[in-house]
Order: sequence, then C-alpha cells, then structure tokens
Amino acid sequence: MSSTVTDTSAQQNGSSRFTAAAANYIDERTKVGVAVKEFGRKVFPDHWSFLLGEVALYSFVVILISGTFLTLFFQASMVETVYNGPYVSMKGVEMSAAMASTLDISFSVRGGLLMRQVHHWAALLFVASIGLHMLRIFFTGAFRKPRELNWVIGFVLFILAMAEGFTGYSLPDDVLSGNGLRIIDGLLKSMPVIGTYFSYLFFGGEFPGTDIVGRLYMLHIMVLPALVILFVALHLAFVVIHKHTQYPGPGKTEQNVVGFPVLPVYAAKAGGFFFIVFGMIVLIASFVSINPIWNYGPYDPSPVSAGTQPDWYIGFADGMLRLIPPGLETEWFGFTWSWNMLIPMIIMGLFIVLVAIYPFIEAWVTGDKREHHILDRPRNAPTRTAIGAAGVTFYGVMWAGASSDLMATHFQLAMEGVIHTLQALLILGPIIAYIIAKRTCLALQKKDRSIALHGYESGRIVRLPGGEFVEVHKPLDEYEKWELVSYADYAPMMLRPNDDGRIPFSQRLRAGFSRWFFEDRIVPPTKGELEKGHNEGH
Repeated sequence: MSSTVTDTSAQQNGSSRFTAAAANYIDERTKVGVAVKEFGRKVFPDHWSFLLGEVALYSFVVILISGTFLTLFFQASMVETVYNGPYVSMKGVEMSAAMASTLDISFSVRGGLLMRQVHHWAALLFVASIGLHMLRIFFTGAFRKPRELNWVIGFVLFILAMAEGFTGYSLPDDVLSGNGLRIIDGLLKSMPVIGTYFSYLFFGGEFPGTDIVGRLYMLHIMVLPALVILFVALHLAFVVIHKHTQYPGPGKTEQNVVGFPVLPVYAAKAGGFFFIVFGMIVLIASFVSINPIWNYGPYDPSPVSAGTQPDWYIGFADGMLRLIPPGLETEWFGFTWSWNMLIPMIIMGLFIVLVAIYPFIEAWVTGDKREHHILDRPRNAPTRTAIGAAGVTFYGVMWAGASSDLMATHFQLAMEGVIHTLQALLILGPIIAYIIAKRTCLALQKKDRSIALHGYESGRIVRLPGGEFVEVHKPLDEYEKWELVSYADYAPMMLRPNDDGRIPFSQRLRAGFSRWFFEDRIVPPTKGELEKGHNEGH
C-alpha cells in the first residue's frame, strides 16, 4: 500500500514539474504571464445589464461551433438535381444541390436538424443581444468619452451580424430565401445608372445568377465571420483598456471601479453563464422549430403569398419598402428614378448613419469634453432618453410594416387600413414617444427631488404641540440618497463672441441645439437643501 502511495505521489510531482516547466518556457518567450496578471486584476462591476454583451459573445461562439458542423454536410451549389431523400413529400422534386443538402442535413444526418436550429436560434439571439446591449449603452450614456469609438465598433458589429444572418438565411435556396434575394435584386436595380451593373456583379448575371449561393456561402463562412471576430476583439480590447462603466452609488467615482476581479471570480461566473446560454439555445432549438424549408419547397417566384416573412432583424427594411406609397417614379435624363425604392434606402441609410455617429453629435451639442465612467440613470438625461424612445418607435413601426399582411389576415382588417395606420404612425409615433418619454423623465426627476429632500411617506401621522397634524417621513439610507442626487446638472451653452467680436452661425446653431437639449431640466438638490429638508422632515 505504501509503495502505491509513493508511486502516485511521485507521478503527481513529476506532472507538476512538467507543467511548471512548460508554463515557464512559454512565458519566457511570449510574456503571456504579464498579460494574464494584468487582465486578471481587471475589475468588472456586477450588474445584470452587463450580461447582455456576454450573451452576444457566447451566442457567437455557439454559432461558430454549430456552423462548423453544418459546413461538413452543406453543398453550396445551384446545380439542378432531383431529390430522392427520406422526406416523402419532396421525392422527385427538382431543386438545387443547396436545397437538397439542407434537406439531407435535416432528415438524414444524425443531429443535423438540431444543429440547424441551434445555428439559427443562436444567430437570432446574437443580433437581438447586440441590439439590447447597445440600447443599454445608449440610455445610460456609456458611449461618452472615451468610448465613442467603441460605440461605432459595436454598431458595425450589429450591421455585420445582420449581414451574416441574411447571408445564412439565403443559403438553402428555398422560397423564403429566394424572395429575400429578389428584394435585394430590386433594390440594386432601382439605383439609377449603376443599379443594373451592381446587380450583375452581385449575382454574376441576371437574377438569380448561376452561383449566388456559392458567393453568399463564401461571405457567410469566411469574410463576414473574420470581420466579426476582428471587431469583437477590438471591442473587448477597448473594454479592457478603458475603465469599466458602473452605475452610481456610495464609494463609486470616476476614478475607481467597484466590482470583482476577472480571476478567479468573474472568470468562473462567466464560464458558468456561457453554459447557461448554450443550454438555453439548445433547449429552444429542441422544442421550437424554425425555418422549415420543406414546407415551402425550392425557390420559384410563382408561390409567393401572404405570410412570407424575413428574419426579424431584416424586418425594418422590408417594412419600410411596404410603407412607401406605390407609383412614385420619375423620368430624368433618360433613366427611371423609382422613388418608392430610393426613398426607403435613403431613410434607412440616414437612420443608420445617425445612430452610428450619435455620440459625436451629443458631444458637439453639449460641449462635454470630460471622461465619463459613471453611468446616467435614463431619467436624469431626459432629452437623450426621449430621442432613444423616438428612435425605437420609428424602428418598431418599420418592423411592424413587415407584418402588415399578417396583421390584416389574422385580425380580419383591410390591408389598406393597416398600411395607412402604420404610415401615420411612422411620422407621428416618434413625435408622441419623444414627448411622453421626456415628460415622464422630468416627472420622475421631480419625484426623486422630493424624496431626497423629504424622505418617503411613512403613513404615520403625528400631532404637533400647536395642534397641527403632519405625516412623518421615513429618511433615506446613504445608497438611496446617493442614487437620487449624484448626477451632474448640465446647463445650456452661453453664446460668447469670438476674438473678432462676432458670434458665428455655427456657434448660434450649437447654442440652439444646446438649449433644446438642456433647457427642460430639474436641478438636483444642493447639500444645504438636503440638510434643511432632513431637519424639517425628520
């Protein structure tokens, strides 16, 4: 027995020495130990909203794992073939090799259908989590200096994720993917002068071309994933370089971050969270079917009908095309200008550009050049919150437009009535959302100011010596008071003449935007007001 124990101990010591020697060899040549130590000391705040970015990262890992499996069996070819697989309803149907291989993955490859659905659901979650993550960043002001560039990187990731999803959605060469590509062809050809050339270049000839699936496949598994990985790496690098943002609270300042170090606490929690995300995606893919291409068949323009919908993240583009009035065309210089296609592209392009550069617009309007590591409560930035609500409403109405036919058929409404209602909401909805959101934020600020000065209503009534009855207010603790009053009060910019004694137009314009941005505000209570309110109320 003692001999066995001694042998086991010797083996463990030998293994430990080998591991230490290997680690030392690698560290001497790569200095990876320094990077691990620096990164391991990095402190991250512990708040649930920060997990949205992690969900996006882990979804992308699931996409890579499931996509590698699917790559082994998918044939990116439009060569015509006759299906003879196990799915009886499709036997003898002519289709492309891409469609046939997708059916084989679904019905012949063991675990193939599960992997297809895992891949598709992970892609949907990837885009959704990036979108929610960016909304959290926007409404809390996490995009401010020094993170403006990281906002742009994140937004480019959002666009790349949508492009990655669309190229994957178009690969099976079924009715839905063919209709989506037909819309892209129409958009390209609507561009005057250059549209036809762009379409021929993209499709390799007249739609649908001879090898569009192969081209999309190359984009889907090589170009776009490489760009996504590059921008994810840049995004994470900037997160490490900059101090992490955090919500206001006692002990939290612009200089220090309150939270947990990466090693070992945060790394262990992140590892567990990855398996939770992976498990939930597999669970959803096991019970909820998605993109059943066998119900639609191979691409053919003739069976197009109500109910054909793109994936949700492309819905805003489809909806915008539906909401533009038909027949908007002009003959100029010998070319047909199809405004019912050009106007949606211009509007969507402007919307995307404005979202991408918003941090720089706000910095110019406010004149704020300070670094910000403490997040705003959305109510304390009412104009920004109202702008965000207006933008989300505008996006939502475009999104709803893609389902106008389903709303009409499911609720037995006139299609024209649904379209006209959405057209009105596209213009009036953002205005109404802006007004409601801003007034709500100001009302919440007033409530916070009152609570900070007088405390919470306790419901306990006492009688003063003079006979007056008053309600005793419950005082706030340190954290609650800090949350209510620890925000900066920004005032509109003052117009001042330059060295020549003039006020240029650019300064007048900037001051006008600044007044619009800050004029309606609630000034936080001062220290003197807090002490006076505490003495009077408690």
